[in-house]
Amino acid sequence: MFVLAVSVASALVSSRSRFDYANSVLFGCPQKHTARLKRAQYALARVVTQQRSGFSSTASTELLKQLHWLPIEWRIRFKLCHLNLQSITYRSSAIPRRPFTVSQAHARSPRNHLPGFHLLLVPRHNLSFGSRAFRISAPKIWNSLPPHILHSQTLDSFRRHLKTYYFQLAYPAP
Repeated sequence: MFVLAVSVASALVSSRSRFDYANSVLFGCPQKHTARLKRAQYALARVVTQQRSGFSSTASTELLKQLHWLPIEWRIRFKLCHLNLQSITYRSSAIPRRPFTVSQAHARSPRNHLPGFHLLLVPRHNLSFGSRAFRISAPKIWNSLPPHILHSQTLDSFRRHLKTYYFQLAYPAP
């Protein structure tokens, strides 16, 4: 029974599931908008670990850490970076072609790795609501990544390094 619970919950929380469907639009939103997703993630963590539902948010965070699941805020950032890489590298049909402009200072770098490792220009915007748009938020998050992630050789290594980096930021060592 436990193995089945882990499989079902992991499938719901995996990065290609309904749990993550369109959550990137929540980047920069107030926490009240992500609270339901956070509670659902905590509930799934309790099901997988067979814990009581009376746990505090601190205990729930420890469960997420134990299961190696990123919290909602970091999952949203992960998804934005992944979509950004796909838009630069693979020209996904779901994302407009060439949505970003490469910073000219970094345009002449060697290209012996995944395309799109360059820093991206962040378009100007006037409203705080505008800063949540994909064309604004994705380059901001992309430019904040350390070089070792941007220089990943494959999509799988990019995803692995990015998750490890975000996991360390989400759960700092004591």
